[in-house]
Formats: sequence, structure tokens, C-alpha cells
Amino acid sequence: MFVDAHAHLDKYGDLLDEALQQIQQHRIFTIATAMDLPSYFQLQRIAERSDLVLPTFGVHPRRAPEYADRLDELSPFIEQSPAIGEIGLDFHWVEDSSQYPAQLKVLEYFFAAAREQKKMINLHTKGAEKNILDLLEKYDIQRAIIHWYSGPLDILRAMAQFGAYFTVGVEVLYSDAIRAIAKEIPDHLLLTETDNPGGLKWLKGVVGMPTEIKKVVDSIAALRGASSVSVARTVHENFLRLITGDPWLEDVRGLLSQ
Repeated sequence: MFVDAHAHLDKYGDLLDEALQQIQQHRIFTIATAMDLPSYFQLQRIAERSDLVLPTFGVHPRRAPEYADRLDELSPFIEQSPAIGEIGLDFHWVEDSSQYPAQLKVLEYFFAAAREQKKMINLHTKGAEKNILDLLEKYDIQRAIIHWYSGPLDILRAMAQFGAYFTVGVEVLYSDAIRAIAKEIPDHLLLTETDNPGGLKWLKGVVGMPTEIKKVVDSIAALRGASSVSVARTVHENFLRLITGDPWLEDVRGLLSQ
């Protein structure tokens, strides 16, 4: 079984049926990350169609200004979500620095909830890698997935020392910088993702489908001098370890242990 630890299934539109068919046929366990409340509601409906889809609630940093003064409204959905994401900070693509306080306010609200509820989180860190590391330490977040890391290697090493897991996604197929990062991630903290359908579309102008995860695994295997089977197995074992003892994800662990 493959693990796609970060995808946006609500963005597939007319291709959703095909995407879900690929997920089932190729056994791709998929963490479907929300960017706001409407996307979370849509992901919940999508997850009813596949036991391999885990819908999770988060507010993307680009959406943070819309929710910074409505945090109490988010609490019921944080509580019902089995994991949290996509959340984080973006000080790179979001160029308007006046939005950064709202990003931080929303993120810290989610971090406090994750700590209290002992939930796994899925993080966006672009341009704010050191800030995220400081907050992980401040809130003692023990189970974090760093999605599509592209920051400094010294911060990556510090995050790895802290115990964060890292996804490698479709950019590894095209970028030497991402290949260097992929080689740097310790084996026991390695996960895979697609960030599709938008990940590949952003890179190459084509809609990315779930089976792109196989190309990601193949690329990682080539970088590490390993077989694709062994890389897929490592990722699978890593994800199982990440969710061990998580009462919110007992059913997921049972599914992945079959």
C-alpha cells in the first residue's frame, strides 16, 4: 500500500471519480487536507466513498485572515477531525506581511488544540521554517508532518532532531534542490505525498492524479540506491509508527496493518 500524506481531493472536480478509482485500485492511503471549512465539508463527503481517504480539517495560511476573528467557530470541527491540516505559515508566497499576524494567531490556535487533543498535524512552512520549528518546540507537538519542505537544510536537520516527519512529493521529479532535501531526510522520518491535483499542475501545467505517488516513490528509490518496494515499505512503516497509540486513528492503523 502507498501513502499519500497530503492531497487536496476536493479540487478534482469532474476528475474526482477517476481519482478515487485510482486510490482504490492502487491502494493509496490518502490524507485529504482541508484549507478551510467549505473544503473540509466537501472532503467529509468524499471520504464516505472510500475507506482509504482520511478527511482532516485545517485552515491554510492563505485563508487565515478570513478566520482569525472567528476562532471559536472552528472548535467543533477541530474536535471532530481525526487529525489536523493543512495549517501553517507562509511568509514566501504570501507577500503581504500585514497578513502574518493573522496566520500566527490561527496557527497557534490549532497548535493549542493539537496539543490538548494529542492529534497529528500536517504543516505548511514556506518561508517560515524557523518560526514553525520554534512553535513545534513551544507547544511540544510530537507528531507533525512537514509537507513539501523546501527550506534550509540546517532547519530540516533541527526539525528531524525534534522528531518531525517530512513528505517528499512530485517536485522531486524535477528539482535538484528537492532531490537534495529528499536525500537528507532520515529514513525513519520519510513520508510521501502528491499535493495533487494542484501540485503537478503548479509544476508542469497538468492535473496530477493519485498514481503520481508511484513516480515519487521510484524517484526516491533511485536517489537512495534502494528498490521502489523497499521505499514504499519504509514509508508505510513510518506512517504506522506515526499513528501508533493515536485513539483518533485506530481504524486507520487497523486498515494499514492488514
